[in-house]
Amino acid sequence: MQRYFINEPFNGQKQITIVGEPAHHITKVMRMKKGDRIVVVNDGTAYVCSILSVGQEVVAEQTGETVPSTEMPVQVDIACGLPKGDKLEFIAQKGTELGMHALIPFVAERSIAKWDEKKSGRKIERLSKIAQEAAEQSQRTFVPLISPPLSFRQLLESFSSYDAVFVADEEEAKGKRTRFAEQLKKVYDSESKSILFIFGPEGGISRKEIEAMKEHGAMPVALGPRILRAETAPLYVLSAISYEFE
Repeated sequence: MQRYFINEPFNGQKQITIVGEPAHHITKVMRMKKGDRIVVVNDGTAYVCSILSVGQEVVAEQTGETVPSTEMPVQVDIACGLPKGDKLEFIAQKGTELGMHALIPFVAERSIAKWDEKKSGRKIERLSKIAQEAAEQSQRTFVPLISPPLSFRQLLESFSSYDAVFVADEEEAKGKRTRFAEQLKKVYDSESKSILFIFGPEGGISRKEIEAMKEHGAMPVALGPRILRAETAPLYVLSAISYEFE
């Protein structure tokens, strides 16, 4: 069944009126009609609904069925040093499919890409739309949050909000490595509920930044003997966490 994230609450009623882009998609793209079923995701719950009428507005009614949540048992936020091109869009889309809770860009020492503050609102809106479409496709009950870019100092200050903070460290990969699975198991055994995982831009994270993160409680980890691209590493980690926790 096609899935739609609707912000307007049911307010204790069984019926809901769907407007805007979701209504257009139901009517013009999917060409649905009265009696067809859809899944309406509202406030973290996926309701199976039957369409009562279609048009510029779509009216749907709960059937009494709900769809089980597909969310990870642990909240995983991904912080990325601003990458070049459309890599942030790629991470937003694929990271959503793999269970990411939030995407947090930050200005790293080696970030080449610059964030245009004048276009910030539109960029975040586009990334949020990409995340929502990916959440609908992958049948999630939560659309990942897209944060405005943080300064490095702001990123460090955010560490206290998490149960565990990891940073992908290329130098760690060159030396004696602790298996990533073992580090994840420690988090799993501690019943941590929130994880922040940090990745650098194309040039990686500087040693100065790594040391500052370690001082604030971050744990450096190696992601194997091969060096992954800025847009590949977050997906590797999300897949590994999914395997370990799910």
